[in-house]
Amino acid sequence: MRFLPKVVFGVLGCSRVAQKGMLPAICDSNFAELGIVGSRSREKAQLVAGQFDCDSFGTYEDVLGDKRINAVYISLPNALHEEWAIKAAASGKHVLCEKPAAISYSAAQRMAEAARKHSVRLLEGLMFRYHPQHDWVRTLIREGFLGDLLRFEGCFGYPVPDRSSTMMNQQFGGGSLYACAPYPVYASRMFLGGEPLSVTCSLKVDADTGVDFQADMLLQYPEGRSAFISSAFGSYFQSTYSLLGSEAFVRAARAYAVPRDMKTKIFFDTDDTINEIIIEPADHFRLMVDDFCQEILKGERSEKDYEGDLLSQSRVLEAAKVSAAEERIVLISEI
Repeated sequence: MRFLPKVVFGVLGCSRVAQKGMLPAICDSNFAELGIVGSRSREKAQLVAGQFDCDSFGTYEDVLGDKRINAVYISLPNALHEEWAIKAAASGKHVLCEKPAAISYSAAQRMAEAARKHSVRLLEGLMFRYHPQHDWVRTLIREGFLGDLLRFEGCFGYPVPDRSSTMMNQQFGGGSLYACAPYPVYASRMFLGGEPLSVTCSLKVDADTGVDFQADMLLQYPEGRSAFISSAFGSYFQSTYSLLGSEAFVRAARAYAVPRDMKTKIFFDTDDTINEIIIEPADHFRLMVDDFCQEILKGERSEKDYEGDLLSQSRVLEAAKVSAAEERIVLISEI
């Protein structure tokens, strides 16, 4: 029997998404294994490592200093991503960083430059894009069932996070713009093709915390296409997108946060019928880990531009911030 090589991961941060999504995915992957868990608290690191049958645990520095580790998964507060991604790259570790990888375009540039300088890969952890339901939508677009694409609408919102959450802390890069909006923003880029030309954004800021509870955006794309993006804290749970074409309409009912055991549905509307497509459960975290590991194992043969994609995503969010602050349309070329 031929054994596949594996990428050994160290983990920086024991967040909920790490424990519920990424650590199980690393352990389930045929291309990865969990080598060490790092946390600010040694006790927390030991507890989480034990839950996943991992014998090694320690501080963030212990993770980066471990010679067995090929890659790190960063699940820290948003404002700490840049620091630890750059340190990981300098340690020769590939980096899979939770979204948003950076809370400014300049930070994204520094992170990408560090990855290139040290010949490691840097992937932003927007796991939803790996779910097979989106392949159905791509097929409908590619085969012309929607006709000319006209408009994308995406919404990600949920109840107000716990007040102790870093999502509710301005100092740590909290707010719905970073917690929720990256998903529909990326989905619009994924389906409309190319990059937006301009962004208009308004934010509703909570007076007590200083973080935005709602972000509403209009992205103008080439060929007259547009995308309407909404993110919200304090809403009924929504995790959807839709695409309007000249010939039909398609909607994903559960697009971004999808439990690994949940079936999903795509609704495809034409003049005569509403077609319901059922997609079997899939673990988009594991699919992301598999993809990342396989590209690492390819070395110089890898053709995926993770770093360029991160930069393009970061430019849109930066344009949104500028638009909200200056109350104007911001051209992507300005960023």
